[in-house]
Amino acid sequence: MNIQSRALTEALGHAISDKRLEILRRVGQSGSISQAAREAGISYKAAWQALDTLSNLSGWVLVERTVGGSGGGGARVTPQGLELLALADALTVARQQVLAQFAGGVQLASGLGLKTSMRNQLRSEVLHCEPLAPDDPMVLVALRLSRGDTLTACITRESAELLTLQPGLAVLVLCKATAVTVCAGEVVQRAHVNCLQGRVARVSRGRVRDEIVLTLPGEFQLVGFADHPNRLRAGSRVTACVDENAVVLALV
Repeated sequence: MNIQSRALTEALGHAISDKRLEILRRVGQSGSISQAAREAGISYKAAWQALDTLSNLSGWVLVERTVGGSGGGGARVTPQGLELLALADALTVARQQVLAQFAGGVQLASGLGLKTSMRNQLRSEVLHCEPLAPDDPMVLVALRLSRGDTLTACITRESAELLTLQPGLAVLVLCKATAVTVCAGEVVQRAHVNCLQGRVARVSRGRVRDEIVLTLPGEFQLVGFADHPNRLRAGSRVTACVDENAVVLALV
């Protein structure tokens, strides 16, 4: 694989069914970003966000505007964009071949290819996705973890469109450990804050704050921090508080 190909792989992400790649592919077919957006069922703004993100990740211009002609101009996928699509197709075929070897087994593959600094990664399912207000650019996504706990994430409308969020869709909930505040016992529910109850599994003491690993119902592990000093120890009942703006969603 040459240098250009290695750079382009950064744009492929770790979700094979990335909506962004669909937009790029449709631009190549129609020569129009607005047409690609209509065919994909998203807004023109979301389509541009998808293309900008892919270009930023790859380090290459993947779509160029064209001018003139009977249509008054449009868009063209660059050679680097075409190579990105070819790489995506090859990865899809390879993934299908690997998964076919383990058909009927435990589904371990989802999420294993995701490389991120976020230590908290939990499987969940979308319950519903609603705008905060008619003209608000943000939407609130209600999620259910595999063993029953619920939480919410606040993301942009464009992100929700590109992920094609809908009830029943399986997603990964991602969150930085530094965004999780661990408090002893139960806490009063606050607006726009997720409160998840569990028990301390491990404590790593620090000078200013302690790193806490807690176990949620269903044996999920969550990492967060508590102010030092504190009386938390293995087995202590605690509540993990996470602002809904700190919750990131990824396709599995």
